[in-house]
Amino acid sequence: MNYRHAFHAGNFADVFKHTILVGLIEALKLKKTPFSYIDTHSGTGRYRLDGSEAMRTAEAADGIQRLLTAIRLPSLIHVYVNLVRSLNAGREELLEYPGSPLLASLLMRDEDRGVLCELNPEECAALRVTMQGDARFAVHERDGYAACRALLPPKLRRGLMLIDPPFEAQDEEFRFIEQALGDAAARWSNGMIAIWYPIKLRQQVQPFHRWLAHGPFEKVLVAELLLHPDNSGLRLNGCGMAIINPPWKFDQQLETLLPALQGLLAQGRYGQNRVQWLTGHQAG
Repeated sequence: MNYRHAFHAGNFADVFKHTILVGLIEALKLKKTPFSYIDTHSGTGRYRLDGSEAMRTAEAADGIQRLLTAIRLPSLIHVYVNLVRSLNAGREELLEYPGSPLLASLLMRDEDRGVLCELNPEECAALRVTMQGDARFAVHERDGYAACRALLPPKLRRGLMLIDPPFEAQDEEFRFIEQALGDAAARWSNGMIAIWYPIKLRQQVQPFHRWLAHGPFEKVLVAELLLHPDNSGLRLNGCGMAIINPPWKFDQQLETLLPALQGLLAQGRYGQNRVQWLTGHQAG
């Protein structure tokens, strides 16, 4: 699966990933101490929903567009929707959608700092344009996995790293992630790390979960949203986020968030969601 993001901007996986990202950053902001945000696969940072790629798939129609008319949203979804709307102020329809770097920038404070990595030269050049003038961020044209060795620990030790690869290598991508996480554990063991992953077939994800459960981190929480049964390799049936060193009681926030997302984004009657501790369950 080549998850080139311009074709999928604003789809259900983005809604899932970005609402969780909002929650993680909001949790970091509960303390006055500045924090770091590191994005290993940043993309361009901003996407046009009326562009040729997004129009070809029209996936935003079953993603962010569904949330615009919804009412009584959980707080994390409400914040997320308002941030997306803020990029389209004065327009009747959504034309722009924020990637993770831009979304993070809208939430971060003046004293917080960001490091963005993007290996593709064209996408990195577009990312520099997106983040132009924001002195809080450094943009690197480099392999995001290598950044786990070279850029950790960050100067501001408290923080979040998002690993959101395109999964061009499919199953092998999980092994790349595991190597990067091993490097991160050696250099930044107390860092919060969020790893997005696609779900087509359950057996493709299980080895990664086993590695996390027996890996170098004491606390690993997993959230998953499935819109279809996870027994077909022909489509993206759902996605997950593994969160290392999650915020206190974040599992409870997810247990409110995920059922709401499932209802808003449903594409049939076989959707499901789950929140699971792989290791280090937090009491209370």
